[in-house]
Amino acid sequence: MGGIVRTRGLPLQLMIPAWTPFTITVPRENHDMTSTHSGTCFCGTVQIEVTGSPEAMGYCHCESCRSWSAGPVNAFTLWKPENVKVTQGQGSIGHFRKTEKSDRQFCTTCGGHVMTDHPGFGLIDVYAAIIPSMDFKPGVHVNYAETVLPMKDGLPKLRDFPAELGGSGEAVPE
Repeated sequence: MGGIVRTRGLPLQLMIPAWTPFTITVPRENHDMTSTHSGTCFCGTVQIEVTGSPEAMGYCHCESCRSWSAGPVNAFTLWKPENVKVTQGQGSIGHFRKTEKSDRQFCTTCGGHVMTDHPGFGLIDVYAAIIPSMDFKPGVHVNYAETVLPMKDGLPKLRDFPAELGGSGEAVPE
């Protein structure tokens, strides 16, 4: 009993009930290694650039992301650190670390949220809204057991994180 999630064509095994078979492919159009997208914080002081393809895109429903984003869900794009570059305003980036798992980064001028470094995962979450030129194509919901905004979109809903990132990898029904 299980399914396979494909992220950028690479399999990510998830242990899910047999009644939930699925395969996800994060589309590569407009996301090849030569693609570059720019974004800014709310006021434009901090500017970033992402290059290539995100490792994954989706929604996080955890209490920490909801509180940080001041919204019922957080849309994420996960990147390898070498594919994320601050092009302006590095000195205006503030940091908040509720835990060692997440270094949340924001503009100290406007307070706009920019990204979260997840050193244990080796990934940086650049908030989807920060890179408006990129076509956001979510592939999964994480921490769905904590949701306050149920979403029926046909995407897999994971209780917490994929097992490969230290979670249970367990899917829950929509």
